[in-house]
Amino acid sequence: MDNAFIEIGTESKCKFGQMVSGDTFLFRKIKEEGRIVAVLSDGLGSGIKASVLSTLTSTMALKYIENHMDIEKAASVIMRTLPVCKDRRISYATFTIIDISSNNEVDVVEYDNPSLLHFSESGFIPVEKEVIRINKGKRKTEKIYISKIKPSCGDRLIFYSDGVNQSGMGRNATPLGWGIDGVRDYVSLQIEKEKDLSARMLAKMLVEKANDNDGYRCGDDTTCSVIYFRKPRQLMIASGPPVEQTSDYEYGMLFREFRGTRVICGGTTAKILARELGKSVHVDLRDMSHEIPPVSIIDGINLVTEGIITMTKALEYLGASKLPELSRTNAALTLANTLLDHDEITFLIGTKLNDANQMIRNSSVETRHTIVRKLASILENNYLKHVSMIIK
Repeated sequence: MDNAFIEIGTESKCKFGQMVSGDTFLFRKIKEEGRIVAVLSDGLGSGIKASVLSTLTSTMALKYIENHMDIEKAASVIMRTLPVCKDRRISYATFTIIDISSNNEVDVVEYDNPSLLHFSESGFIPVEKEVIRINKGKRKTEKIYISKIKPSCGDRLIFYSDGVNQSGMGRNATPLGWGIDGVRDYVSLQIEKEKDLSARMLAKMLVEKANDNDGYRCGDDTTCSVIYFRKPRQLMIASGPPVEQTSDYEYGMLFREFRGTRVICGGTTAKILARELGKSVHVDLRDMSHEIPPVSIIDGINLVTEGIITMTKALEYLGASKLPELSRTNAALTLANTLLDHDEITFLIGTKLNDANQMIRNSSVETRHTIVRKLASILENNYLKHVSMIIK
């Protein structure tokens, strides 16, 4: 599975009536080692107190595992640190820790969270677990579950807070809650419907289904995270005309020969590439926006947008904790979604300043190259994408 890309998607909703989620999901890529560490923690109760405790737990776990602390010892330290609820006699936070090595072998530690689900392209795979007892003092012990998984390309790991499996509790259709079996069956159905369903979309669908189970009034903080080992999806974005007009042909050929999704950002760029590809450009006025220029259409090209304004807005969307849910889509949101749906992203950047760039270069609007660098940084650091650039 050397060529597999690891996509991580997560979605969360607060308990109805709360402004802050008591669940925390953190992940980090350790580039020097080729490792990825992810943690999901669920704080007891809801609101600010639960959020603080889950944030403390996930931050500790991430730091310990990142620095190669023995996974059993790390769990022990975390559990000894966490206070215990006097009334319920349980720890104030639960956790699931995922450690993915450079060869994509996965170590999992679970404490009081619902059991992780493992799916291959052919269906659900039961996970074998070792039970470890952690001594918390005063003759009290707690159980953690440790498992090792060797995923294949096409496999998914799904883990979530109990707001998912307990959703719908007390309602006629699900008096005892949705249940782990219900979650598993729902995932199986969605993967069967769409084999290439992305991690972020599957996580979103699970949380939305749980919210639906609760009558759109979440009974608890609800978070789902999905790790998807998949063949890389390739994307090229061409933006900006080449410095020398004599390079237009080479620029066009690089774009023409790319095997994957192709996107153009920039009016002048679109005209150059349409000419070199023997195509015509048509503006699509169906999705008009007062702040984002509309998309255009070139036969055979997946997406054509305006340049700097659209990329700047897409950068803003990607920098937020989650993409906005707009009543009507726009070119920037479509571009942001396209970037997230792909794994190996190549920017083909022309560095010639056209007339529009000359007029705005002294204003607050940033240059194309600066925006692309910022996009690349967010895509690599926040979304684990592989980004490269070809400068012309």
